[in-house]
Amino acid sequence: MKRNSGPKSRSPPRSTDAGAAAASDWRDAMTARLRQLIQQADPAAVEERKWRKPSNPAGVPVWYHDGIVCHVVPLKGRVRLTFLKGASLRDPRRLFNACQEGNTMRAIDIRAGEDVDEEAVRALIRAAVAQNTCRQRDR
Repeated sequence: MKRNSGPKSRSPPRSTDAGAAAASDWRDAMTARLRQLIQQADPAAVEERKWRKPSNPAGVPVWYHDGIVCHVVPLKGRVRLTFLKGASLRDPRRLFNACQEGNTMRAIDIRAGEDVDEEAVRALIRAAVAQNTCRQRDR
């Protein structure tokens, strides 16, 4: 299913942990920075909000380009950038540090004060888009 058209969501990110409002500033800033990196890596990516629930009424920002590319979730003490098909992506800089037990998903947990290898993140995003695009052409 092709999902790279339509309006782009620019709503501000929301913390999923209401009890950690004091920590939300760095998580919101990191979510915004990841949003920028995703848009830099793939300007055609479309952001949607998914998985709304009472504890997170704003939902989770999810980016699509010929399928889901990634999503970002602010969690208690970290921000998680998840690639649903990350296990099949090359990760030469070893950014993936979470969700490594499964056969498909991989994630990057970023904690307060940690640096982000922005070029490596953009490379992973471009690889995920290329993977989705190839799968669309093969169908």
